[in-house]
Amino acid sequence: MGEKAVRVYAKGKSEPEWRAHLNPEQFRILRQKGTEMAGTGEYDRNYEEGIYTCAGCDTPLYKSATKFKSGCGWPAFFDALPGAIDRHVDRSFGMKRIEITCTACGGHLGHVFEGEGYNTPTDERHCVNSVSLKFTPGDDKKFEAQKGATEGQAEKL
Repeated sequence: MGEKAVRVYAKGKSEPEWRAHLNPEQFRILRQKGTEMAGTGEYDRNYEEGIYTCAGCDTPLYKSATKFKSGCGWPAFFDALPGAIDRHVDRSFGMKRIEITCTACGGHLGHVFEGEGYNTPTDERHCVNSVSLKFTPGDDKKFEAQKGATEGQAEKL
């Protein structure tokens, strides 16, 4: 009684495996829930078309079509790809926020904020650390077509 359920991730690794796989800054942010300094991330001002994936496990997280200029100093998205992120209550630093993590590996991405008045379809701002992301340039629609073809092949197996 009172035991906390332990989540097993599809792309999970041990701490030594994560340390070997990630650079020190990626480990600090993805595995230890750190935050990069505002305005320093390489994707804050990137508005090229493409897909953002998890820097820890390469799981697709966001399409560039959902990225917007928030002025907060971190990449901001109004929605993630379906099933790509998990949400958790974060009570650190005397605040109540919603942390977002990669569904596949549990890597810390950042936080999601609602009702800030940005004119977005979801009224959300996913404030994501650039270090938590990798960017692959290309057509979002092409990604959707490739994803659908891959899922179709998997269903045939």
